[in-house]
Amino acid sequence: MGVQTVPTVKICGLQSVEVLRSILHLPIAHIGFVFAPSKRQLTPEKAGELIAYLNNEAKQGVSVPLTVGVFVNPSEEQLEDILAVAPLDVVQLHSKETPAFCQWVREHFKVKVFKSVSISKSSDTIPTAQSVAAQLDPYLGTVDAILLDTFDPVYGGGSGKTFAWDCIPVYQEWARAAGIQLLVAGGLQPENVHQLVDVYGPDGVDVSSGVETDGVKDIAKIISFVERVTRK
Repeated sequence: MGVQTVPTVKICGLQSVEVLRSILHLPIAHIGFVFAPSKRQLTPEKAGELIAYLNNEAKQGVSVPLTVGVFVNPSEEQLEDILAVAPLDVVQLHSKETPAFCQWVREHFKVKVFKSVSISKSSDTIPTAQSVAAQLDPYLGTVDAILLDTFDPVYGGGSGKTFAWDCIPVYQEWARAAGIQLLVAGGLQPENVHQLVDVYGPDGVDVSSGVETDGVKDIAKIISFVERVTRK
């Protein structure tokens, strides 16, 4: 199988400069800002403030993560307004956005696009290679990563619950053949992420509520999460 690479880490739902400052020393590839309805939703102005802080740190020679905006069925106008204030590196789309819309976002804003795929909590039906191809082939050339997340009937993702991980391999096979990154989210936390990494080896992992205490980002949990992803 060859040497397994260490997955990238995305910490989603950041809301404060203080937390950002406290985790910049960690090997975190992406920081996520939630613009969709959520208790972690923040204003474009606040996101712009956090991005300005990262840009300033980068000018000082600090290695900083890429910034990701999380959206659910945004309009072109909404994206225009938000990215004018918060110049993101990545737009993450969490609903039924079409390949044409993904392509427009990618080309218009010169950003990367992550597209989420919602997976059921149960594994009653494992998708086939044919069904995954039918679902995702239209997105070839329009997205930079596929993000598997647990289905949530209200928000699309961000449920804090794991999905049926035995669905991962068929999506992983498609992503590798397509040359597209496969990221996994949904219910990850320091206690279970190493099992996911060890068994399935995704290209990246995405966490939000799993590194919080009472709804607030917990620095100790973030450090523990990152350590368990990156340890051999």
